[in-house]
Amino acid sequence: MRLKFITYVALAFATSAGAAHADCYDVYGCSDRDRFRLQQLLDGPNCEFLYEMRNGIYAAHHYCFHTPRAIATFGNAGCLYRDVNLVPLNAVERDNAAVILRAEQIKACPE
Repeated sequence: MRLKFITYVALAFATSAGAAHADCYDVYGCSDRDRFRLQQLLDGPNCEFLYEMRNGIYAAHHYCFHTPRAIATFGNAGCLYRDVNLVPLNAVERDNAAVILRAEQIKACPE
């Protein structure tokens, strides 16, 4: 089954000081309000998709990426936060980013 991916990251970049927009997925829900489950992430998306899910959370909140891969994928237009710990994520977003990262680690995804 192909996962339908709806992204609002581009909208976040369009408004540098506006509210962040969540990424929503048919299977998992929205990154800002639905808690992702590790087993679903292990059974479902590939490494690239997980990478984009996790970093999409940070991109929506104007994180300034440092790696060439992240900059090429998300860019840094309108970025505001150079320290990942200062990015204003809610508790669900922080948990989801951590669960996605754990899934990436278990799957031995490239960094």
